[in-house]
Amino acid sequence: MKNFKYFIKKSAIFEVVKFNSMKKLIVLTLFHILFLFPVYCQEKIKISEDIELIKLTANTFLSVSYGDISGYGRVASNELIFTNNKEAILFNTPIKDSLTKTLVTWLNDKMGLKVTAFVANHWHDDCIGGLNYLHGRNIKSYANKVTIDIARAKGKAVPQNGFSDSLKLMLDDKEILCYYLGAAHSTDNIVVWIPSEKLLFPGCMCKSIDSQNLGNTADGDLKEYPKTIDRVISKFPSAEIVIPGHGAWGGKELLLHTKSLANK
Repeated sequence: MKNFKYFIKKSAIFEVVKFNSMKKLIVLTLFHILFLFPVYCQEKIKISEDIELIKLTANTFLSVSYGDISGYGRVASNELIFTNNKEAILFNTPIKDSLTKTLVTWLNDKMGLKVTAFVANHWHDDCIGGLNYLHGRNIKSYANKVTIDIARAKGKAVPQNGFSDSLKLMLDDKEILCYYLGAAHSTDNIVVWIPSEKLLFPGCMCKSIDSQNLGNTADGDLKEYPKTIDRVISKFPSAEIVIPGHGAWGGKELLLHTKSLANK
């Protein structure tokens, strides 16, 4: 009888454990459905072997370009395209001029979009690697003044127009706001906020949800990183779309995930 009671108790505990495990599985499944399913189900337009385009909203597209980065191999990088009345602003370029030419030419020829301005997130090649090509097409460029100083010192293409704390641009009647909120991935990295789309582009300071670490921080500031992410989280509570520099886009959970990585 004693053994029978023990068996019942043990079975009950097993059932509770099994139930809790099932709850965790259901929660994880729902997470993937809610946050990752929209990412994988979006239509991808293949521009070339190295560039694909994903429509995010009626006025925004995510460009994913592939290029070789020293020490990392072939890497996918994100660029943002904001459009309005057949004009477009590009945020970050693919890693080199030839890829940037492919992207801008395709936007012009296939979508009838004229790229009129460019904004760099920071000074690395996955942000300004195609800047010479843009300047050759008389496309105005903007960046943090620190980005301009570093690019000049390193012999890279130099953005034309600088700002210190913030920059407001207009694309016809649509507003674009750029802010420098502190060092993180790099000492000059900025964030871009497009209110009409509730879209935030923090670039490489923000990590994708599957990232296990902060990646390349050789030119960043690990002490300031979590403070900067906190400022970003506080400043944009209404952000619905958040785009990292690499990997799948998501929502504010990407910023919280990045904060967790930065605090380690």
